[in-house]
Amino acid sequence: MTPESPATSETREIPVAASGTPSGHGRAGVPASPGTPVPTGNPASPEASDRAVRVLVVDDQRLIREAVASLLGIQPGITVVGTAADGHDAVEQTVALAPDVVLMDVRMPGMGGVEAVAALRDRAPGVRVVMLTTFDDEEYVVQALRAGATGYLLKDVPARELAAAVRLAHAGIAQLDPAAAARLASVLAVRPGAGPDASLTARELDVLRLIARGSTNREIAERLFLSEGTVKNHISRILHRLGLRDRTQAAVYARDHGLG
Repeated sequence: MTPESPATSETREIPVAASGTPSGHGRAGVPASPGTPVPTGNPASPEASDRAVRVLVVDDQRLIREAVASLLGIQPGITVVGTAADGHDAVEQTVALAPDVVLMDVRMPGMGGVEAVAALRDRAPGVRVVMLTTFDDEEYVVQALRAGATGYLLKDVPARELAAAVRLAHAGIAQLDPAAAARLASVLAVRPGAGPDASLTARELDVLRLIARGSTNREIAERLFLSEGTVKNHISRILHRLGLRDRTQAAVYARDHGLG
């Protein structure tokens, strides 16, 4: 994307008032102008702070990043701690602000989103990164997931679904847009002679195949006549034995090995 203005960052935290409207705003959900201190009002209680998922929004277009920040800022249980305009700034702001989840655009001037994800893996290994972009190009999807992104969403996602994806990402549950999943399936080729780890049982291979097809835990349970708890246990063992972080990486692994 072409930036509308020179890359700048807004590192303010946007507190969420009890009514769901960010404090210090003239209108509900409209961030203050860059460089303008945001009045904090009454500080949130420790209990509310503990529950809130801290989010950093990264996009080179100011209108987009402020709109996303405003939409998320009024969602319960989410606090937008700042925004950044490119990948380099995103890395620095992540280190400084310690967000739980970073919403990252893909194409930005300077350091792009995929490069930033790879950098964050070293600089802030505990943060979850969800790509939020207009591009569902297969190479972007694959590169982002292999760099360490937890999920990949398109910008036409409804606000509530985006908020839900943020909470799920914070819990370590990957989110993949259906269009991105289709692109992923079309591009990943089978490695000749490669096969899944021999330590996986036949049942775990069944679960892994269904993960690669985008099935939820409930769908896997119904398909294999298992309880959801048993499915979760199988997935935990699969991730551990294959050295994978989450089910998105498991899906990539499965498709790489012809199990999708």
